[in-house]
Amino acid sequence: MTVLQDLHSRQVPNLFAALELIKPITWFPPMWAYTCGAVSAGVGFGSQLWIVFLGVFLAGPVVCGMSQAANDWCDRHVDAINQPERPIPSGRIPGKWGLWIALIMTSISLIMGTCLGVWGFTATVVAVMAAWAYSAEPLRFKKSGWWGPGLVGLCYEGLPWFTGAAVISASMPSTKVIIVATLYAIGAHGIMTLNDFKALEGDRQTGIRSLPVVLGPRLAGLVACITMAIPQFIVVLLLYIWIGPSLYGIVISALILGQVWAMQVMMSDPKEKAPWYNATGVTMYVSGMMVCAFALRALEAGL
Repeated sequence: MTVLQDLHSRQVPNLFAALELIKPITWFPPMWAYTCGAVSAGVGFGSQLWIVFLGVFLAGPVVCGMSQAANDWCDRHVDAINQPERPIPSGRIPGKWGLWIALIMTSISLIMGTCLGVWGFTATVVAVMAAWAYSAEPLRFKKSGWWGPGLVGLCYEGLPWFTGAAVISASMPSTKVIIVATLYAIGAHGIMTLNDFKALEGDRQTGIRSLPVVLGPRLAGLVACITMAIPQFIVVLLLYIWIGPSLYGIVISALILGQVWAMQVMMSDPKEKAPWYNATGVTMYVSGMMVCAFALRALEAGL
């Protein structure tokens, strides 16, 4: 009882709770996608290496961290059901500190975005707007099992990839780069759907129509698998058209087959095994992204 009273009487957040709020584990996808974009541009990094590091840092700890703080603030009533131990419902982030952290990080994101030129700043504005549109009323795209994961997939994979390529080349990325970034963003819709399994009960009680709520775990899992697999098959086909038979296509194909195996395991119990798939199948998915980035790099450089 004394511990609970102490938690809810805090005036400032605990430092470790603030770090937990911005969820470092979620930073990897946009950081990885940004790096893929920079690699795929087909130009050497050279003296621009610091720009790559800045962009990766902005995409992950800053913008993604901000989006997590905003989401936790807007989802505090849902987390009180699903994860009452989270920083805001547990009282470790007291009062409106969750909101203040999100707003401060929003400002930092926009300031840092100006250091990446017109392309980087524009992408940062889009990412910040999307983060708030996903979580906050009146838009709250998170309520939709179709629009919500689509928006997150775009901002986690497609937008960072595009931005990394645009910033490093200081120009609009090629059509091929844009197509591949879009395909991996579409596939990420399935990854985000699997991520919704952990909040199934709270989403159901609070009116969030995630696909696991609307379709049920098994059908939602099947939709997620199909959504992840088809764009990758298209990527392999496009690489064959653009490059011909290559090691890149063979490696990505092998990674897809590994995912198909993992999907079969997951579908035996989608609700329980979705976290396992996120640690196995998704690892193969993002590995294929980097292989494809190097394929595009060779293609763009005319190697």
